Amino acid sequence: MSNLDTTVPPDDGASGGSSPFDRIMLLDHKGEERWSARDLQQLMGYERWERFEDVIRRAQETITATGLDPLDHFRGAVRLMPGGRWGKQSVADYRLTRFGAYHVALAGDGRKPEVAAAKTYFAVKTREAEAAQQSVPDVSSSEGVLALAERYVEAARELVTTKKELAIAAPKAGRWDAFCNSDGLIDMGCAAKALTKITGGLGRTKFMELLRRRDIHFLQVQNPRLPYEDHIKAGRAEVKLVQAGYQWVEQTFFTPKGLDWLVNRLGGEALPAA
Repeated sequence: MSNLDTTVPPDDGASGGSSPFDRIMLLDHKGEERWSARDLQQLMGYERWERFEDVIRRAQETITATGLDPLDHFRGAVRLMPGGRWGKQSVADYRLTRFGAYHVALAGDGRKPEVAAAKTYFAVKTREAEAAQQSVPDVSSSEGVLALAERYVEAARELVTTKKELAIAAPKAGRWDAFCNSDGLIDMGCAAKALTKITGGLGRTKFMELLRRRDIHFLQVQNPRLPYEDHIKAGRAEVKLVQAGYQWVEQTFFTPKGLDWLVNRLGGEALPAA
């Protein structure tokens, strides 16, 4: 199997939508849709490639169980990314068909809102492709009118289901308002109080120890006042200067989005503490 990446981004407007999954869609040499596993990793909320590879393996196993060949839907590729001795390094990747990407979404962690969004997107894309392949009913007959009406009803039901899934995946507006400061941010002590129903009630220090035990790397080891850059880029944290005695120091704050992310990582669904 060739590892050469022969896919290219579509021309402007070729994806036909504003979804982030549309924007990362690629076209192979035959003009067929493909998705990079590395791109999907980010949109599905997985920080580590190793964990996302586990999702890919589960999806491949599911496809194999149906009697299909996963190699038809997971093509090996390489990708250049920042890092390494010369500033760039080659890393393993996959080019996924729509069918392969859909199964990756189905194999993802259902507690992640990003995974729920991926499931919804690829379910809709799959349904659109199936509908496009179906012949148009002959509306000159009563049977044809009935068949067309049934298609409309089925599409309407899928739309209602999609909206429900997106509503569940969306962050709850104002959920953490009681714990936010005037900037709309949440310090570590308040975050610990907000998650009392999940953690059982911990102070700031024990709360951070819990995150480390759960392999949740939020604050840097070398500088425990600051978050890892990935969290800042994802909008989960902000760093502010705060006064400590006679000096100003940098301090990390969760955003409401960051606290939603943390609840999902801890496997909780509890509402904030009263």
